[in-house]
Amino acid sequence: MPPFNLVSGPAKLVLAALLIQHAAAQEATKNSASTSTVISSIVLNAVIFAILFCVFLIFRPRFKRVYAPRTYLVVPEEQIEPLPQSLFGWLPVWLKMPTSTILDKNGLDAYMFVEYLEMMLWVFVPIWILSWIVLMPVYGAGTNGTGDGFNRFILSRVGKSPQQQKRYVAPLLIQWVFTLWLLWNIRSRMSKFIKLRQEFLVSPQHAQSAQAKTVLITGIPNELLSEKKLRAIYSQLPGGVAKVWLNRNLKELPDLFDEREKWCNKLEAAETSLIKTAYKLVKKGKAQDASGSLPDADVEINAEVADQYVPKKKRPTHKLGKIPCMGEKVDTIHWCREEIARLNKQIEKKRSEIAVDYKNYPPQSSAFILFNTQIAAHMAAKAQAHHEPYRMTNRYVEAHPDDVVWANMNMNPYERKIRTAIGWAITIALIIFWAVPVAFVGIISNINGIAAKAPFLNWLLDIPPVVLGIIQGILPTVLLAVLNMLLPIFLRLLSRLSGVPTRSGIELDLQGRFAAFQIVQNFLFLTLISGNAGQITTYVTEVAQQPTQFPGLLAEAIPKGSLFFLSFIALQGLSGAASLFAQLPSLAVYYVKKFLLASTPRKVWHIDHDTGGPAWGTLFPSMTLITVIGTGYVVIAPIVNGFVAFTFFLFFLGYKYLFLYVYDNKPASETSGLFFGKAIRHIFAGLYVEMVMLTAIFFLAQSEDAAGNKAQSAIPEGAFMVVLIVIVIGFHYFLNDSFKQLETALPLTLTVGSTNEAQLHGGNTRTSGETAYNEKKALNGQGTSSEEAASALPGSAAANGYKVDTANGDKPHQDTGLTDEQESAFYHPSLTGEQKPIWLPNDKFGIGRAGVASARKAGLDATYEHTSVTEKGQVETDAYEPPGEPLV
Repeated sequence: MPPFNLVSGPAKLVLAALLIQHAAAQEATKNSASTSTVISSIVLNAVIFAILFCVFLIFRPRFKRVYAPRTYLVVPEEQIEPLPQSLFGWLPVWLKMPTSTILDKNGLDAYMFVEYLEMMLWVFVPIWILSWIVLMPVYGAGTNGTGDGFNRFILSRVGKSPQQQKRYVAPLLIQWVFTLWLLWNIRSRMSKFIKLRQEFLVSPQHAQSAQAKTVLITGIPNELLSEKKLRAIYSQLPGGVAKVWLNRNLKELPDLFDEREKWCNKLEAAETSLIKTAYKLVKKGKAQDASGSLPDADVEINAEVADQYVPKKKRPTHKLGKIPCMGEKVDTIHWCREEIARLNKQIEKKRSEIAVDYKNYPPQSSAFILFNTQIAAHMAAKAQAHHEPYRMTNRYVEAHPDDVVWANMNMNPYERKIRTAIGWAITIALIIFWAVPVAFVGIISNINGIAAKAPFLNWLLDIPPVVLGIIQGILPTVLLAVLNMLLPIFLRLLSRLSGVPTRSGIELDLQGRFAAFQIVQNFLFLTLISGNAGQITTYVTEVAQQPTQFPGLLAEAIPKGSLFFLSFIALQGLSGAASLFAQLPSLAVYYVKKFLLASTPRKVWHIDHDTGGPAWGTLFPSMTLITVIGTGYVVIAPIVNGFVAFTFFLFFLGYKYLFLYVYDNKPASETSGLFFGKAIRHIFAGLYVEMVMLTAIFFLAQSEDAAGNKAQSAIPEGAFMVVLIVIVIGFHYFLNDSFKQLETALPLTLTVGSTNEAQLHGGNTRTSGETAYNEKKALNGQGTSSEEAASALPGSAAANGYKVDTANGDKPHQDTGLTDEQESAFYHPSLTGEQKPIWLPNDKFGIGRAGVASARKAGLDATYEHTSVTEKGQVETDAYEPPGEPLV
């Protein structure tokens, strides 16, 4: 191995981590790369699959909230018919259900994810059968090496004699068949995706929604930060502009708004805690139950009724210091009422100032524009709006208020580019140096091996065996799980800090970052170390000195790592898919929240009614990794193909169930399938890596005759691989050139009907025939009345319903028939959001009603409707929606 000091720069740091990992990996390799280990892994995961699936069969009819929330928690138009309750009677009904139901009930993003899994089935099942028929006999009859079991069926088993070297023709042919079959499927599915996306965009339900006609524009120069000027620019588009929302520098108003939300939640929690304390004291006999003497519910009761049950020393209190447990101690309920009342007045005062003061609260570099027609919004998103660089270049169509990241709205384009560059630099560094924490986990998992090779660590051998077993067995697993959990969180934070102004945009950005990590770290890096621990340091130092050697080194390493990935795919396919059905984490979290966190009616409602959704930024890259592994080993270790096909089959079944009955993809986060297009392009990364590796294997292949003479033996095969690579590059270019624009554009040829219909309705964003489905897909506001909204919005005149931009000299223009909610939809929530009603339980002692009365007396909005408290002191609610939180 070359000396350590020959390596410089970042490679030295990576090598240092790998040198530390070397001893642990060497020890582990003795047993990990064996057929028996793979079989044991398959058996173990099969047992786990059987157990988890039995859990699902038993629990499914009993826990509807966890296993079938979409049958009753979503809007009626998107609810799905419940499955039969019998143990196995549901299977035929569910299996026969077409995946197109997902498109109708859960949107295009969900459908295209399942479509991606189905595409992988179409790709790998035929190749699985073909490769096992053709390649496994060819490799199994090889004479190179002493591999047995699964190791008999890898490319490196091809013998060295000139006659046996001719067998390289077989993997070449299968590679061509696989590649062309994959490209055909990509082309076919992309065509289907584009067609479905276009149909979704121009459907009457979507095309007439306000979301379809709204564009977010950032990087607007100061001279154009005027409603009048933006209207002048974009009124040239078909149908003109219906509404412009300028984003303002609101200074401390958002903080005041958030602070009020915080104290409202704290007041609800304190009042509910007081009620539960009263129930406990009465149950213990420390307070007398006087509930029989309470007046009717419609009669105001004594505001101090709580004092009859709870002594002052047991009332909820907190300290006002910024440091926890420091500062003045106050009664939480009394203090919160006064603080919320003070904040209400302060917020209203700030809003009044903002409405007329454009000098101290100026517009800032971004705006939402609602057009009268859908095609105008898409034309605005595609048109070059400004003649100077970086001005108004970031435009986002299909904007939704619930999708906005307000903190990123007013970032100037130069700052965003710098942030993006820094974010990607950190991401790349993280991808490269992730080996360091993983290496540390490897060290912990093999303390015995490390201590044996490092005398100064011999003291570790004196640790009691039980403790040592826990450290080596449990701790590494926990640490690795924590690392894998923290990585997506950190990458998502980088996407957010890069200035992406929408949550769906952040998930799209995260998809690219996490896919890069999966391909580099979890495929390339693991390929090098699995089965090759003894040579890993040699690989790293050779690549550091001669980067051009990387394909050859990877080509040598990849066949040896196939058994590791067999175990990995078995884990993903069996245990992973079973966990999708069992939903044990969701079940556990639900009941933990129910018993520990259900402290207020609002929290109880959200625990019982909130439906979970997919994290697209991490979900697609997880499937990308399996695709890349399958692609990488398709001819080098064909036995992997069967495992990959079976894994995608199980995932297809699992996610089909989840997107039909469990996951709810919210309209605000709907991208109309854009995640699918990115996932397709990530396939090419794995395909290029695999083809380069196979080409390197062919060019490096040497035959050896009886006399020991060596000669290059697979030059023609290598040449054909070069031709195939050129074909793939050409196809890749063609795919991008033909489909890239269509992924985000709305063709004029598809919009004639919808545009004319909108104009016939006077440009209105709603028609009388819109259903509740449209209500969910359309914009929603904060629930203010038109007069209240007008008085709160910047530059508006409430008396006559006109909007005036006084600072920029705009003349009044009349509203265009928008609903009250849409009028205020794209102003910052702190400008229009009312104080969330204090929602208290209606208990038998009357403490909740007294709290409501006291809150109203202090000028706060409060209610106890649709709530109750059981004899055990548990809060219940039958409300359709929480007060102050209208359903989308």
